Amino acid sequence: MEKKQTQTTNKMTEKPQKSSFDPYAPHKIKWWGWPLLLLLIAGTIYIIRTNHSAPKKSTIGKMWKATEIQKNEGNVFGTFYHITYEAPAEMQKGIEETLADVDHSLSPFNKESVITAVNNNTNMAVDARFTEVFTLAKEVSAATNGAFDITVAPLVNLWGFGFKNMDNVSQDKVDSLLPYVGFEKVKLANGKVEKECPETMLDCSAIAKGYGVDAVGKYLESQGVKNYMVEIGGEVRVRGTNPKGELWRIGINTPDDDSTSTSNSIEQVLQVTQLSMATSGNYRNYYEKDGKKYAHTIDPRTGYPVQHSILSSTVLTTDCATADAYATAFMVIGLDEAKKVLALHNELMAFFIYTDSDGTTQEWYTENLEKLIVK
Repeated sequence: MEKKQTQTTNKMTEKPQKSSFDPYAPHKIKWWGWPLLLLLIAGTIYIIRTNHSAPKKSTIGKMWKATEIQKNEGNVFGTFYHITYEAPAEMQKGIEETLADVDHSLSPFNKESVITAVNNNTNMAVDARFTEVFTLAKEVSAATNGAFDITVAPLVNLWGFGFKNMDNVSQDKVDSLLPYVGFEKVKLANGKVEKECPETMLDCSAIAKGYGVDAVGKYLESQGVKNYMVEIGGEVRVRGTNPKGELWRIGINTPDDDSTSTSNSIEQVLQVTQLSMATSGNYRNYYEKDGKKYAHTIDPRTGYPVQHSILSSTVLTTDCATADAYATAFMVIGLDEAKKVLALHNELMAFFIYTDSDGTTQEWYTENLEKLIVK
């Protein structure tokens, strides 16, 4: 009996032996291990997704990657275009189709265009582009007391800047055409142009380039392009930033007499974005006869080329068509009247180069443009 009791006591005082680790046996995770495990899993998934979806950063900072800089050039409307934009691939085909569409609507030199049919009174039905330009032209005409007028075509031809060479212009010839000129003598109704006189002809050359610039810009935007510059014959539209990640720099030409368009001296440089710019001037499109210079800008109210002191008129605003139209209108009405119009339109910025009473070249610009000038 005594021996049995001793054996029982020894078993109770023995230390339990540790079992060997079995890697295939189920193991319990302590309560604090679950949140840590979930955090590690979530972090791993985030890193994998980020590496697959994030764009590769350029090694040149803010500059566009070389594969993203696209440049297209060509000719249209009797001049040249230059387009720079950021995109995965070039869009020359779409750009050319857009410009061809504008040409088909607004070019009087295109025998199949909408405006040609209107001028020939063969078909007065118009398309969406013509309607847009016609409506804007009427608005600018009203705002400038008729200084901008797309019915000026007969007078443009008379003075030798249209389809015909200048004949001996007389007051009688001018007077004979004035009854057919006037923006109030044409209107749109039910998708067709209505004229008071069949002899009235339309000329959109003072707005078509600007509108073409806008059309290309809108096309690029429809393709997801955010950074671009479109330039057609000096009329410009920019959005976003340039290839260096900076604001675009656009130069205003010095108005040197240069009918060959070979002089490109710069009067002023502007730093801009989200704006369009157009310049009108008589220093390139003119001719001389019998020792007298005839400028291409015709005052539709008098029928004669303008003789104001403004050498060049530059206008900036959101869209290039509007800038183009007002730049022409200001060449017609002169500096003093232009200032009055600008006082009523804060959405416009303007830069004028003109000659004062002493014949000295001067500059004048709106207050809201000063911040754009590169010092």
